[in-house]
Amino acid sequence: MKKDDGKSFDDINTLDPSRRHFLGTAGTGALLLGLGGLAVQQRAVAAEKTLAATSPAHDDISGTILRADTVVADPTRLPPPIQRAHSIHHEIALEAREVRASLDSGIEFMYMTWDGQVPGPMIRVRQGDTVTLTVTSAKTNFMPHNVDMHAIYGTGGGAGATLVNPGQSRSVFFKCEYPGAFIYHCAVFDMDLHISSGMYGMILVEPYEGLAKVDREIYLGQNEVYTKEPFGTKGVAHFDNTSMAAEDPTYVLFNGAVNALTPSRFGPIKARVGETMRVFMVCGGPNLGSNFHPIGNVWKECWPQGALANPPLRYIQTQPVAPGSCFVGHLDLPVPETVKLVDHALSRVTHKGLLAEIAVSGLAQPDIYRAISQ
Repeated sequence: MKKDDGKSFDDINTLDPSRRHFLGTAGTGALLLGLGGLAVQQRAVAAEKTLAATSPAHDDISGTILRADTVVADPTRLPPPIQRAHSIHHEIALEAREVRASLDSGIEFMYMTWDGQVPGPMIRVRQGDTVTLTVTSAKTNFMPHNVDMHAIYGTGGGAGATLVNPGQSRSVFFKCEYPGAFIYHCAVFDMDLHISSGMYGMILVEPYEGLAKVDREIYLGQNEVYTKEPFGTKGVAHFDNTSMAAEDPTYVLFNGAVNALTPSRFGPIKARVGETMRVFMVCGGPNLGSNFHPIGNVWKECWPQGALANPPLRYIQTQPVAPGSCFVGHLDLPVPETVKLVDHALSRVTHKGLLAEIAVSGLAQPDIYRAISQ
């Protein structure tokens, strides 16, 4: 599998190319031929349960699974804003890929992903566009997978039509009738396990009139992970269904790893004084919502639940984002600082690994902010 596309996180941010390579494998739009017809819902569920019952447990498959250095999606790699004023058809492919990768330094975890990254690739279309979505399951997988897209009118958001066993592909056609930022996620029988393991992402349906111009855009995903071992235990972390049922996570994460978007891991997101930034965030859950807050800043505008058809809220400090929903918000960056993106249920930051940072460089702006010596 592809581990490194040769570009670093800092290359993409156009600053300091000497830092480590960012190993996320984001991407959308690969073309695949659709194989087979639409699955009947009852047969899909039956097949899913049968395969799940006969698949090896993750604890038993060490040495036979795909491995990656990281599943952390580069938050700056997302499709650009749409500039056209007409509808088109998209051929979009997603691959379900189970990989063992780094959860934290010295800790590995068995992820379920779309295209090898968490969150899955951001899909960007325009209201009125049509899509043929092809879902493929890697031959090396052990579990059934499918896609429920909240942007679809249709049974299960396309889940029954896209159910795939390892090595299979299935396709579904849909029209994007309504605008907004919507989650997509695996929706098999034990969907909470699959989502918690990383199988969620965002489809953005831009409204007919498009989005306001900003200088930068970033894309984040939040989810919780439940393990048998306590937080920070070195070695392989094993999934724990008991704590998941109790909604008591061991880890709460941005982009699939502990403090992934900070100087101690893959580096912060970078920006410059005077720029504007649009933040897309999808909350996979499967159980916990987010209390999304930019420390040292404020959401100048935001669209709760990604509802772009509605007027934005303005100057919001902390915006709830429900599990299975999305957020779109704008930041002004008037001073040099480090903006810390957090869930303001702060024990998730201090004890469970949830933190992303935006490093804003530039000249001091003492008329806006300065420390006063005593």
